[in-house]
Amino acid sequence: MNHPLHIVMIGVAAHGHMNPQLPVVAELVARGHRVEVTTPPPFAAAVAATGASVVEVGSVLPDEERGETWSDDPVAGMARFLAEGRHVLPQAVSAFDADRPDVLIGDIGAYAARVLAHRWDRPLVQLSPTYVAWEGYERDMAEVLDGLRAMPGYPAYQEDFAAWLAAEDVPLDLDTFTGRPPRSAVLVPRALQPNADEVDAARYTFVGPALDTRAHQDEWPTPERPVVLVSLGSAYSAPPSFYRACLDAFADLDRDVVVKTGPLVDPDDLGPVPRNASVHRWVPQLALLEHASAFVTHAGMGGCSEGLWHGVPMVAVPQAVDQFGNADRLVELGVARRLDVDATAETLRATVTALESDEDVAARSAALRAELRASGGAAGAADLIEEAAARRS
Repeated sequence: MNHPLHIVMIGVAAHGHMNPQLPVVAELVARGHRVEVTTPPPFAAAVAATGASVVEVGSVLPDEERGETWSDDPVAGMARFLAEGRHVLPQAVSAFDADRPDVLIGDIGAYAARVLAHRWDRPLVQLSPTYVAWEGYERDMAEVLDGLRAMPGYPAYQEDFAAWLAAEDVPLDLDTFTGRPPRSAVLVPRALQPNADEVDAARYTFVGPALDTRAHQDEWPTPERPVVLVSLGSAYSAPPSFYRACLDAFADLDRDVVVKTGPLVDPDDLGPVPRNASVHRWVPQLALLEHASAFVTHAGMGGCSEGLWHGVPMVAVPQAVDQFGNADRLVELGVARRLDVDATAETLRATVTALESDEDVAARSAALRAELRASGGAAGAADLIEEAAARRS
């Protein structure tokens, strides 16, 4: 770009939504653009670390730092994002109406960003932290979508969403608004995308996870031996018995065992910790994976991407939403084994040690690691955002 852009990102107050976008924000700031990000206070420090300006807003999404959880009901979960869009939109209008951006960015849950793009006639680039729709998605997923639409509460949710779009003069139906962005930088490995060859390349560009820089994430001291990392996310978590089984499984391995429980499980509830292990509510996962020989993960898209980025074999223990499909895809790619959350210590140990010694797994992990690092990452996403702004000018 010949001149700095004014870029506004509408942040979504959840780690799996916010964290994948922050390296893109840091890249845009490094290029000299003026970037402002709406965020509730719990994410303000992470946003500020990118160099962007923090615009604090209130949020109605669950505060993971306070142990608030997401509903297991998918309709209730979708309704929370709709409520968030309604809640954040007037705050964003107040913050930016007198100083409108050149381009808006946000992820799949940043509904206020798309409404503002229509209201202000500005380009929107979605930063997708998960896989995207392909040509024929509605046909291929008809059984799943029909099941969702038949759930109690869905008709009311659909009607409520349509009413909001009409009130905001957005001339799109719900499915287009939520599932067909005008332009999107896809921040996940193309290898994890279902039917990748059928994705509309004019709408979606796979730049892969933007993990080459994470200004907001701490480092981890270099260990003297490989690490087995156990981390099952923050929005969803395993029961304490699973973490106890992991501690027992790896107690006498020549490994540093690092267990992250998240905000929902108290480390003190797990009992005695072996000498080669440590238990934490939070760890700098990406930094730890640099030293890991195995990664026990819930197979959230962020965890999958980080594991593939470092070429670490994975034990996938899915808990909810897209994690089951992600886990199965990791197995198909030849870099993981899938277990249930009630797996015994003996099974966990056997699975991890087998993965660590499997030459085929090592080769596939190395190949996917190289593929991800050549995809474009934060720089590729920033290029798309600059191109979208240039087409408008």
